Amino acid sequence: MKYYIGIDLGGTFVKAGVVDENYNIVAKASIDSADVVGDAEKVADRMAECARMALEKANLTMDDVESIGIGAPGSVDPYTGMIIYANNLKFLNTPMRAYLEARTGKKIYLENDANVAAYGEVLAGAAKGYKEAIVVTLGTGVGGGIIIDGKIYSGFNHFGGELGHMVIVKDGRQCTCGRKGCVEAYSSATALIKMTKEAMEAHPESKLWEVAGTLDAVNGKTAYDAMRLGDKVGTEVVDYFVSHLGCALANYVNIFQPEILLIGGGICKEGETLLAPLREILAKETYGIAGVKATTLKTCALGNDAGTIGAAFLWQIYA
Repeated sequence: MKYYIGIDLGGTFVKAGVVDENYNIVAKASIDSADVVGDAEKVADRMAECARMALEKANLTMDDVESIGIGAPGSVDPYTGMIIYANNLKFLNTPMRAYLEARTGKKIYLENDANVAAYGEVLAGAAKGYKEAIVVTLGTGVGGGIIIDGKIYSGFNHFGGELGHMVIVKDGRQCTCGRKGCVEAYSSATALIKMTKEAMEAHPESKLWEVAGTLDAVNGKTAYDAMRLGDKVGTEVVDYFVSHLGCALANYVNIFQPEILLIGGGICKEGETLLAPLREILAKETYGIAGVKATTLKTCALGNDAGTIGAAFLWQIYA
């Protein structure tokens, strides 16, 4: 059996998983990283330590590992092994591959974290068996991964695939990227929470208050829970959220025509309550003719494991 390590590099934690050749995660480990943000060599130390912790849990050593892959935030050049820019890690032109190879003695592969999560879903998740896939994650922001012919697409400068920063409302809501009207400003979990709070403040009679209790307790489920209670305002919030997300997804389908489009993030626990109206929008707004196979819409299957698996198998693309 061959083993690989996938590392998820974050600003708060470093997570590592030992993955076998059949895409099974046999052991995991996690270690704090917040106190070393900005110091690339110390971050590399933590990654190496975390990898060894995971190996110990699997009763393996670094000698048993074929290669190590890293999913890192920001812009990453997989060919030079550089993290070109990662704002939350305070990295600029950081030679992370070289740092970690020196600490592990293993071949290191590097990619953007959203891209490796998408790749993981294609290898072993809801998009398994598909070569053309788009993965959209709805969280604090809107992340994206584009898989074309089974490989990650990120553009000539490795900044591509920022699906959350397509404008869908000109001069619309302010986005954190500096533009206005981005998908992220309307369809992230953060945006849904913000819109729910705005609706509560404007409608003190709404059952949104019954569900949440206070503004501080609002989460991504609040509007959906109020909708299920028959609340008009909660339903309007959900419809507004879904209509804008549907617009974005239709744009992605019309540009890329993927075989499958996956949605990830906590909101996906709504299942068909989320997917059914989105499918209706896609049927109306995507380009095509009757009888032609349409893009399949599903939710992601692997959760946080997608990034671990995708990172572990970056060697299949970049070796």
